Amino acid sequence: MSNVFLKSLLVSPAVLAAALTVSASAMATEAKAANEVVQPQASALQPSSVDATSNPSTISFGQKIVPVQVASTPAEVASPAPEAASPAPEAADSSLNQINRYTREGRSSNASQVTSVSQLSDVKPTDWAFQALQSLVERYGCIAGYPDRTYRGNRATTRYEFAAGLNACLDRVNELIAAGTADLVKKEDLAVLQKLQEEFAAELATLRGRVDSLEARTATLEKQQFSTTTKLAGEVIFGVTDEFRQPFNNNTVFQDRVRLALNTSFTGKDLLITRLAAGNFVPFTFQGATGGIGLQTFQFGSTGGNQIFADWVAYYFPLGEKINVYIPAFAGLQYDYAPTQAGLFEGFDSGSGPIGFFPQRNPIYNIGGGSGIGLNFDIVKGFKLSLGYLADNSTLNTVGLGANNPADKAGLFNGSYSALAQVSYKSDFFSLGATYVNAYRRGAIFDTGGGSPVEGTTAGNFAFTNVAGSRAGQFTSTTVNAFGVSGSLNLGRTISLNAFGTYVEANKPGDGVGRGEIWSYGVGVAFADFGKKGNLLGLSAGVEPYLGNSRKFGQGTNVQPLHFEAFYRYQLSDNISITPGVIYVINPAQGNGDTDALIGTLRTTFTF
Repeated sequence: MSNVFLKSLLVSPAVLAAALTVSASAMATEAKAANEVVQPQASALQPSSVDATSNPSTISFGQKIVPVQVASTPAEVASPAPEAASPAPEAADSSLNQINRYTREGRSSNASQVTSVSQLSDVKPTDWAFQALQSLVERYGCIAGYPDRTYRGNRATTRYEFAAGLNACLDRVNELIAAGTADLVKKEDLAVLQKLQEEFAAELATLRGRVDSLEARTATLEKQQFSTTTKLAGEVIFGVTDEFRQPFNNNTVFQDRVRLALNTSFTGKDLLITRLAAGNFVPFTFQGATGGIGLQTFQFGSTGGNQIFADWVAYYFPLGEKINVYIPAFAGLQYDYAPTQAGLFEGFDSGSGPIGFFPQRNPIYNIGGGSGIGLNFDIVKGFKLSLGYLADNSTLNTVGLGANNPADKAGLFNGSYSALAQVSYKSDFFSLGATYVNAYRRGAIFDTGGGSPVEGTTAGNFAFTNVAGSRAGQFTSTTVNAFGVSGSLNLGRTISLNAFGTYVEANKPGDGVGRGEIWSYGVGVAFADFGKKGNLLGLSAGVEPYLGNSRKFGQGTNVQPLHFEAFYRYQLSDNISITPGVIYVINPAQGNGDTDALIGTLRTTFTF
């Protein structure tokens, strides 16, 4: 008998039990491995269904991201197709994929090696395979259990799973031979294993060939990989959009936005984000002072130029088991770390959510932004406390200097800032949050730290621009105290309802003219998997931030700017979606004689 044959036959007739062990543990590790290779910002940008069990802190390609834990991106792992005894050619790839999966599992650290059958908590001496398991464990060391010390021996197996387990035991036997312990082999063991090897010769050959191929591909990838710690993810948006009601003859335009994110993890639990962006957005012309009314999620970036710039630099890391820390060096936002309770409407300014910026979340999260720190504390199950401080990074000369500049009325603590405190609760069916923001603004109130409004009327953003005692047309300092409530409700796994309301007190120090009262509220309903898995239909209505007591400050009327929106994201493939949408705003400048705004958009989103 050849030496190779002898090396392959050193196992007991109970090798079936070993095969079951290896193949069962394979499934758990495969799911983990699949999640590890998913690009966090390129996959699951929007859940295909309302999954209350998923971590909501997913990295997204919008203006910002909300991860509080690095390994939080939901990813779907395809279930293997049922095996046939003689697979057809079409099923071969599926079978080989299974082999690949089970082979990786055999090498996984998830499997827990045992030295005694008594260490397997669900194996009893009265079980019919107890002696076989005992022999494999104590004679050959050819058994590995699950990390929780269970064996789970009653689940079904396929021939390929059996072959994978057999191969693992053969490897262990080779180790025994190399260690000089071949005298442990019994003659009857050799006879049984010879029959097993003949029976599964084809499967073993396929398995070994597949393993060799995978090892060669892995070696190639390791030589050519960009980085061992960094993954590249990207999103490109094409938007064809027009405004149809305003008297300025706005033309149809073709605009784009490109974002490339370098996501780096040093410990497996932290995340350093360096994002590059470019865009060619030029705003529509509206009648009256409309502030940020009608802004769309992809309309950010350098005006008309498509110049590349670093638009976000931030670092996430855990501090113990119940605290997660967020430190943005540039362009941080409050909703990067604080849950927004917006259900499926929270698109994080990406190309996967609503068309308009306003319906995504409560405007209270858009007050300020920049450099600083955000903290999330897990109080008890479902309850979270969020605290944060962000100093503006504004580069607008009319607004002032940012947190990076040591000049007067600038820097980290002497310029514009926003500080947030929030208590939130999330269950499988609903979420609710109460939010308070204290801020000092030298530009717009709802500006995400950039100086220019992203939503709301001009009066609602610059409440004291032209009041008595202020210089007309100049940006003025405003103290802000904002109070907001947000909530979402899941009806099954495909319908999400959300609602929010915000009241803001704005006051210009020293003017003695009283407080400006700014209001905003809205509701929305989203239907996941509408017409096809991955699609999303959304309908929303609300009032963008407006100055409620505007007559007191000579800022026009108190008419509410009503925002209505409908969009439908159609998922062409895992990486391409098309979203037609309509935005209709009544009284966009909160005045009685305003001309309504009607915006139509066709957005195409590519992720990679």
